Amino acid sequence: MVRKAVIPVAGLGTRVLPASKAIPKEMLPVVDKPAIQLVVEEAIQAGIKEIVLVTRSGKEAIENHFDKHYEIEAELARKGKTTILESVQDILPSDVTLMAIRQPEAKGLGHAVLCAAAAVGNEPFAVLLPDVLVDCDDSETHDLSQMITNFNANNATQVMVEHVADEDISKYGIADCSEGPAAGSSASVNGFIEKPTAEEAPSNLAVVGRYVFPARIMELLKDTPPGAGDEVQLTDAMDTLLKEQQMNVYRMSGQTFDCGNKAGYVEAVLNYALKHPETKEHTRALIKKLSV
Repeated sequence: MVRKAVIPVAGLGTRVLPASKAIPKEMLPVVDKPAIQLVVEEAIQAGIKEIVLVTRSGKEAIENHFDKHYEIEAELARKGKTTILESVQDILPSDVTLMAIRQPEAKGLGHAVLCAAAAVGNEPFAVLLPDVLVDCDDSETHDLSQMITNFNANNATQVMVEHVADEDISKYGIADCSEGPAAGSSASVNGFIEKPTAEEAPSNLAVVGRYVFPARIMELLKDTPPGAGDEVQLTDAMDTLLKEQQMNVYRMSGQTFDCGNKAGYVEAVLNYALKHPETKEHTRALIKKLSV
């Protein structure tokens, strides 16, 4: 059963500079929560019980956020601010553990995932890229939960994908599928093509940044030589795994927001602000005012 998740948070956040110069990009607020909290909540909602952050020097604020802050909690309790106190105390449920492992060098996503090998052990696990927020609030299916259910049923790697417009195909890794799955379901995949032109692309299904892997991927990552950019690429290990066993793409039913770039971050803030009880009416009025 999948009960562990790896979240690589060691990136520099260059696409959102200067905001990420002194603050980890994962700590940028989306209304009243940092983006990383929304990603961790997504994992917890999918039944994950052990979360491994792959981090680096200078990102201690992420670990601190999930730790207790006795001074703030004591002050909130003294002032009787119960609702705010509960929001601070309930960031991480008591039955969920979170640990941090350092990635000593920036050697690629594959290397970052490999850094968590000892913590993952011989178990399947999920990988969630923190740049991407997945909002399933308005969907009948919690996408990561369904991916884990599908993996548990047949042990086939699950890779989340979504439809993108033709003009955006060249920005993503694109799935090569004989038949694309319906939203909320999986289908086998022949492979992935990195950033093809719209004419070269075998589909318009782009990789989102959510995966469920068997433990075997760690063994393959150990033997994967540096590839593009002289980095250990997760996609190279996936290509090898695909030669050994079936791999599926899962077409998401929720919405994604790429907080790794400025426009995607603004979209995420607006989306969650329109859902938050304290901000939704003001945000709706602001949008209406600005669109006149």
